[in-house]
Amino acid sequence: MLPLQSKTLLPETIANLLGLSGTVGQIVGGLIGAFIIANLLLVQTAVAGPWAKRKITAAFTDRIAVNRVGPFGLVVIVADAVRLLSKELVIPEDVDRPAYDLGPMMIPFSALLGFAVIPMGNGIHLADPETGIVFAFAASSIASLGLVMMGYGSNNKYSLLGGLRAIASNIAYEIPLVVTGASVIIFTGTLQMSQIVAQQTEPLLSIAGVTIPQWFAFVNPFAFVLFVIANLAEVGRNPFDVPEAPTEIVAGYQTEYSSVYFVLIYLGEFIHIFLGGAIAATLFLGGPAGPFLPGFVWFTIKIWGFYLFTQWARSAVPRLRIDQFLDIGWKGMLVLSFANLVLTAIIVGVIA
Repeated sequence: MLPLQSKTLLPETIANLLGLSGTVGQIVGGLIGAFIIANLLLVQTAVAGPWAKRKITAAFTDRIAVNRVGPFGLVVIVADAVRLLSKELVIPEDVDRPAYDLGPMMIPFSALLGFAVIPMGNGIHLADPETGIVFAFAASSIASLGLVMMGYGSNNKYSLLGGLRAIASNIAYEIPLVVTGASVIIFTGTLQMSQIVAQQTEPLLSIAGVTIPQWFAFVNPFAFVLFVIANLAEVGRNPFDVPEAPTEIVAGYQTEYSSVYFVLIYLGEFIHIFLGGAIAATLFLGGPAGPFLPGFVWFTIKIWGFYLFTQWARSAVPRLRIDQFLDIGWKGMLVLSFANLVLTAIIVGVIA
């Protein structure tokens, strides 16, 4: 295993710039660092949701997307924000207010929390605990609680069905997701994000003078494919968008939400897509590593690549039935993920 690289984390850099030290420096640096990272993600999400999603879907379906408001239609981001936030917040009768109110807040919160341990390159790394990958998976799972609260608290049968489907989805595909991620841990021998990225900077082989890095997507492409498929189900994109299923259960768990609560749900959905791409990039694509360009640029390219893949799936792949969806998760993905884990352990054991 490579020695731990002594790179300064973002809160330490901020504290040094402000001339602060000790506990005060850690707290102030951490808060400012979290604010910077959250805003970087929120800006990208604002572009991805109201604008890029429409443009990409239009390109796939041979239509014209937003192009009237501002250059390339970009000002539609502001127009949509004003439109949605200015709508009346309609609260149905007999809802469970604590659950109804807290549910939409937990979805973006859980996704932003997961980014706390993701190394983004160029010193943009908020925290690097020894159990970093476990923290990222655990933080993203908090969204499941929010979905249940929304489905139960809305006092609506379609919402309840959507919440139950969301839980069934998360259990069926989160286990294969984590087990497949564990196969990378067997290779690296560590749960620390910086160590996982560092080990992928080693050369795998050279072809005609071109050095191919030891990205785990190259070392174990089968695990990478499994992880991407399970990730697609986790973020609820076709063919796995069963919890929302607009043609079946209206809008699932978000049926009774409008105005600012709808914005929070929509925002959380896209941040989770970026978090899924960030975890996949960290485990399999070398994190922020790449030639010529700065690390943060490479990291952004990789998470946007995953976002584009989810939008392609949304436009091109039909939704599965709920029974097909669960069969693939429990009878297919789960078996394959454990087979990959055992095979990886055997190979590493033989090599060791």
